[in-house]
Amino acid sequence: MQEQIIKIYDKLYDLYGPQGWWPLINHDGTNPTKTGAIRGYHPENYDLPAKRDQIYEIILGAILTQNTSWLSAEMALFNLNELNVIDPEKLLKLDVETLKSAIRCAGFLNQKSVYLREITRFFIEIDGNVPTRKELLAVKGVGNETADSILLYAYKQPQFVVDAYTKRIFSHLGIVSEDIKYMELKELFESNLPEDVPLYQEYHALIVEHAKRYYSKKPYGVNDSLKELMKY
Repeated sequence: MQEQIIKIYDKLYDLYGPQGWWPLINHDGTNPTKTGAIRGYHPENYDLPAKRDQIYEIILGAILTQNTSWLSAEMALFNLNELNVIDPEKLLKLDVETLKSAIRCAGFLNQKSVYLREITRFFIEIDGNVPTRKELLAVKGVGNETADSILLYAYKQPQFVVDAYTKRIFSHLGIVSEDIKYMELKELFESNLPEDVPLYQEYHALIVEHAKRYYSKKPYGVNDSLKELMKY
């Protein structure tokens, strides 16, 4: 199992190279694969986020991208940036209807406006400290994937992020069952990989990139070169 998981990572890295996640809207970088959003990426720079506002931006993005594409979440972030509220204290002072209007493009505006305010209060409360996974999961609107995204990309903690694409690819390749639970799949990766933040970041980003090409529409996996690895 460990050999398969590492072999798949190596293959994906060979195909697409470093991805430079999590994109930051004011960072002058481009998406190396030129698919989807193209701004804000920072391949092989694992020092980002480096500032409080960048950490906060990633946290907002992790909420906004729930049940929607990154392009839509990014547009909402641009709108918030135009309002000069990618700042926790300023966002909390923003009129709720203005907030909803700014994030409408990301969908679920009523829910997400509440979630953004809740995670913002939490962010202020922890006052620069790194939150625990348990603490994040206690915040309204934060589930497993969002918590792990925040920990891995905003706080550089070794928490592997699992999403629908991960399950789709690895079940299609016959490595896991289709009904595997989030925590089981997360544990599978974490127990078979070195505990390494850049590796976790790249692997998750590479899975997403590969899935956009071969697993976004049925039939899944057509011409997927990963299938060849499963023969050996």
